[in-house]
Amino acid sequence: MSKDVLLLRARGLWENLAGVPVSFAPAGGVDVVVSPSSGLCPAGWAGVVALGGSVIVTVPTGDAAVIVREALGRLPTGALVDGARVREALPAAGVLGPAVLSYASPEGFRPVGTGGPVVEPLPSCHPELRRLEQTTGDDDAGEAALDEITSPAFVVREHGRVVAAAGYRTWPGRTAHIGVLTAPTARGRGLARATGSATVAHALAAGLLPQWRARLPASRRVADALGFEELGFQLSVEIAGDLPG
Repeated sequence: MSKDVLLLRARGLWENLAGVPVSFAPAGGVDVVVSPSSGLCPAGWAGVVALGGSVIVTVPTGDAAVIVREALGRLPTGALVDGARVREALPAAGVLGPAVLSYASPEGFRPVGTGGPVVEPLPSCHPELRRLEQTTGDDDAGEAALDEITSPAFVVREHGRVVAAAGYRTWPGRTAHIGVLTAPTARGRGLARATGSATVAHALAAGLLPQWRARLPASRRVADALGFEELGFQLSVEIAGDLPG
């Protein structure tokens, strides 16, 4: 699967999640649409997704659309695909992200070899996953969202306890949205890569498109090691009522 095909499938996913007709312009640019039920962001927020040099934005109201178009219109064209620049440009009462969006193809996937940690499957509802979430805190557990996965969980144990786990939730467009979680005391030893590798292999075997969303550099490094291609970013913004100044 070429990078162009990955990009096409990724764009189709996010256009579908927008909830109203919207498209990534082939030549770049930004398309802002009103969609109160958008799947790009929390309800009532603006959702920004950039993929392959183009941007789509959903907003909850027409007034918010005016604010967003004016704010983004001040940016140079090249800055529209820079998550940090977009975040700074928008008048925000609250922000989530930006998070980098990466995708893997069967040809590009680099699985962990047999010499890695032993990974075993568990049912997605297994109580040991909930115990792992308790050790990591609400922020990390919420980002991984292992309580929402539709695949098996792939876990690593140490001293009988689950210290790392990964799985995916099936999204529209036959996409596998991957979540990975490692106990704080077990990080930095390749366990996220091992559990993530098993998860990606399961998704690809099912004919799904693996998607990795990363806010932190460590998570991006894991995705890169597994052969994911960084194609863009996602950002959610609670728009302030007035433009700055």
